[in-house]
Amino acid sequence: MRMARTLPASRQVSYSLKDGDSFLVSDALGDIHGGDVADGLFHDGTRVLSRLRLGLDGTAPTLLSAATAHDKVVFTAHLTNRPLPPIGGSAAAGRGVIHIERSRFLWQGRLHERIVCSNYDRVPVSVPLTLEFAADFRDMFEVRGMERVRRGNYPQVEAAADRVVLRYQGLDGVERRTVLAFSTAPARLEEGMARFELRLDPRASFALYLEAGADAGQPEATRHRRAMAQARRALRARRRSGARLRGSGLLFDAWVERSRTDIALLASDLPSGRYPYAGIPWFSTPFGRDAIITALQTLWLDPGLARGVLAFLAERQAAEDSSFRDSAPGKIMHEARKGEMAALGEVPFGLYYGGVDTTPLFVALAGRYFRRTGDRAFIDQLWPALQRATGWIERSCDADPDGLLAYARGQDSGLSNQGWKDSEDSVFHEDGQLPSGPIALVEVQGYAYEALRAMAALARERGEHAAAQAWEARAGRLRRTVEARFWDEALDFYALARDGDGRMCRVLASNPGHLLYVGLPPPERAQRVIAQLASPRFDNGWGVRTLAADQPRYNPMSYHNGSVWPHDVALCAAGMARYGARRQAARLLGEVFEAATHFDMRLPELFCGFPRSAGEPPIAYPVACTPQAWSAGSVFMLLQACLGLEVDALAGEVAIEHPQLPPGVDRLWVERLDVGGARLDLVFERIGERVVAARAGGAESVRVSVRL
Repeated sequence: MRMARTLPASRQVSYSLKDGDSFLVSDALGDIHGGDVADGLFHDGTRVLSRLRLGLDGTAPTLLSAATAHDKVVFTAHLTNRPLPPIGGSAAAGRGVIHIERSRFLWQGRLHERIVCSNYDRVPVSVPLTLEFAADFRDMFEVRGMERVRRGNYPQVEAAADRVVLRYQGLDGVERRTVLAFSTAPARLEEGMARFELRLDPRASFALYLEAGADAGQPEATRHRRAMAQARRALRARRRSGARLRGSGLLFDAWVERSRTDIALLASDLPSGRYPYAGIPWFSTPFGRDAIITALQTLWLDPGLARGVLAFLAERQAAEDSSFRDSAPGKIMHEARKGEMAALGEVPFGLYYGGVDTTPLFVALAGRYFRRTGDRAFIDQLWPALQRATGWIERSCDADPDGLLAYARGQDSGLSNQGWKDSEDSVFHEDGQLPSGPIALVEVQGYAYEALRAMAALARERGEHAAAQAWEARAGRLRRTVEARFWDEALDFYALARDGDGRMCRVLASNPGHLLYVGLPPPERAQRVIAQLASPRFDNGWGVRTLAADQPRYNPMSYHNGSVWPHDVALCAAGMARYGARRQAARLLGEVFEAATHFDMRLPELFCGFPRSAGEPPIAYPVACTPQAWSAGSVFMLLQACLGLEVDALAGEVAIEHPQLPPGVDRLWVERLDVGGARLDLVFERIGERVVAARAGGAESVRVSVRL
C-alpha cells in the first residue's frame, strides 16, 4: 500500500515577503522547492525563481528558528549542520558546530539574500555549501493548477564566474529572465547548482551575498545594507500614514500593529497613490472589491488609502462591451493581472470586470470618502467616473424585470458567480440546486442602494438638485423592491438571491449582514437579522459563518459555504452596530480577536467554520492567503463599530455613540486623527460597566459629541 507523503516540519509553515509587484514564498529553512508547490519568487504574475535550496554537502541543514522581522521586511532563518565530512584524514566535524544565518528581503523587483556561516568548533572545518536553483517562469495560473497546451522556449542557461542567467521566451513575445549573482564566485557553477568550498577556522565566519532580478547586480555588503534600509524606510512610511491606535492590552495592541503592518506590506506605491493588493500568494495583484473593502475598513483612520484606491480604479474604468472580459461602459474592474496567460488572452483576467458589486462599492466608497475628508477637489476630479459608474448601475437595473442589479457571465472562461462569494456553488436554492442566471444577490442591492444615495448627497453638494432628487427616488424604489422581494417571513430573514427565473434562493447566508452595513432594512427587520446572525447556527464562537449550519451545501471546510471570513464578520458587526447592537458587535470583535491569537496575530483570508470547542484553536483552511488585506483590515472596522465613532469633516465633528471596548482592553487612545486638516486625540476608558470617551488633545476647532 502506498503511504501518503508527510512534509517535514520546516515545509509545513511558509513565510512570505512582498514589495511592489514582487513577492516571495519559502519554507522555514528559506528554501524554495517549486514544482506543484505554491512557493517561489514571483514578479508580475510569473514565477521567476522556482527553486533555491541551500545544502551542506548535499544535505539540508537543521532548522533552529525562522521568523520575519517585526516590520515584515526581512526574513531570517537560523540553521545548523548535521555532521560534516572530514578535512583530509581528520575526523568529521560534529553536528551543531556550524551556524548559518540566512536572511533576505525584496526591494525594487530584486531578491537580496545574505548567508553567513560561522564555525563554533575548536578546530578548522570544511563547509561544502551548495545552492540549487531553477526558474520555470510559470504563470501564476499554471502554479494554481491550470494546464496549458503550449509553452514558450527556454534558451540555454548562460553562466559566468559569479553569475548565471536563466531565460524564458514567452508565447507573448516577451523574454523573461532571472540573473542570479553571487558576491563570491562559486568553486563550481553548473546548470542548476552553485557549489562553494569554504574552510573556516575556529570562530571564523564567511558571508555570501546573492541577488536575483531581471538584470545583473553586484551583490556585496554595503549594497545589501543600503537596499535593506531603503526597503524598511518605504514600508515604515506606509505604516505611519493615518491615525495611530494605542491600547492597554498587549495582545490586542500586537494584533492592531500586525494588521497595520500587513496592510502596509500589501500596499504598493503606484502613480495614482497607495493601493492594497489582495493577498499572498494567489492574489498579490490589484483587485477592485478587496481594495475597496480594505479602504472602507481603514477609512476612519487613514483616508489616504481610499483616495489611492478610487484614483486607480477610475483610471481603469471600462469603456467598451466585452463578453470575454465581462466589461461594459462604466464598470469598475474586478482584477488586473500581468502574466503571460493574461497577455495572450488564455484567461480573461488581464483586466477583468466580472464583479457585479465592485461598481456600486466604488461609488459608495467615494461618498464615504467625501464625508470623511470634505475633499471636494478630488471628488470633482472623480465626478465623470462616478457618473459613468452610476449610469452602468441604472442601465443594468432598468434591464432587469424587477429593477435589480444582477449578473450573468459573458463566457465560460469568466467567473460563474460574481459577488464576493464567487465560487461556483456559493449561490443555490433551498434544495441545494444551483440557480440559472441572471442572479441578483441580496447584498449587491444594498451596495447599489448606498451608491445611489451617495450620488444624491454628492450631487446636492455640487448644487445639482434635480439629479440628487432623481437618485434619491431611485434608491427609495430599490429599497422597497428589496423589502418586497427578498424578505421571507418564514425564514425570518432575507433570501440570499433571486435567480433568472424569478425564484428566490431561500437560504440563510451571511449576505444580509451587509444590508445592515448600508442601513437598508427597517429597524424591526434589522433586529431579526441580528438575532439570527448572533445565533449558534451562524456564530460558531470564532465569528459569523458564511452559511448557517443547518442549510443545504453547508460544509465548514468549504471556501464559502460555512467557513468564517474575517472581513465578512467585520461588515456584519458594523451593520449590527449601525442598528444599535453595539454589544453584539463587541462580542464578535472579542471572538475574532481570540481567533487571531491562534494565528500568530495574522488573520488568514478565511478559516473553517467548525463550532468552537473548549481548549481547541480555530481550524485553519489549508490554502488560505496569508496575509490578506481585507482580513488585516477587519480589526479596524470591528473596532470602529465598537467605539461608535464617526468622522464628519464637512461638519468638523467627531461623533461617538454608546462606545464599547474590546475584552481585555480598559483604555484606548486614538491619536493624530485627521478631521478636515485638523489633528485630534481621543481616549476611551472603561469605568465599571461603562465606557466613557473624551478629547485627549489636539485641535479645539473640531467638535466632539459623545452619547453614553
